[in-house]
Amino acid sequence: MKCKYYVGIDEAGRGPLAGPVSVGVAKVPADFDWERELPGVNDSKKLTPQKRAVVFLEAKKLRHVGRIDFAVGMVGPSFIDKQGISPAIKLAMARAIKRLNLHPDEVSIRLDGSLSADPIFEQATIVKGDSLYPEIGLASICAKETRDAYMVRIARRYSRYGFEIHKGYGTKDHREAIANCGKCPIHRVSYCKNIKVL
Repeated sequence: MKCKYYVGIDEAGRGPLAGPVSVGVAKVPADFDWERELPGVNDSKKLTPQKRAVVFLEAKKLRHVGRIDFAVGMVGPSFIDKQGISPAIKLAMARAIKRLNLHPDEVSIRLDGSLSADPIFEQATIVKGDSLYPEIGLASICAKETRDAYMVRIARRYSRYGFEIHKGYGTKDHREAIANCGKCPIHRVSYCKNIKVL
């Protein structure tokens, strides 16, 4: 049976010292015209923050009118510390897939890197797929934008760390803040072991 929808899956936030890991799942009709309906989609890391924001806004408009759909699942630092990043990504993916209510007989899933979905789905894992398939690129944008927005919001609660700037990644300023202030509840303790608190 010919698939009705292509589904792209990608993650954001695998490596930061703080915050959740985020998995985006984007569902588009098989006949979707990317150049006409949603141009400029690419791997989120290859787009400027401004361009990512524009694409994400347009994607939300298309979702509102029912042309496409997407969901983002996130899993926090406590789970990552206890179970590891791979199980956290699996759980975030399962949450996002559940929200979209995907039917195995209607979809073909494409995943980035080393990701894999429930085996009930027809799927393919593609290295650097976020640059090769726009549905994976859109998933990466959704995951990145949603996670970044969360980190900006949480920065108001933990203002000493600059989460709104580095989004939890291990920048020099972030590492210095941990050394000076210690860890806060959204830090991944297992990722911060080599940072000595002064």
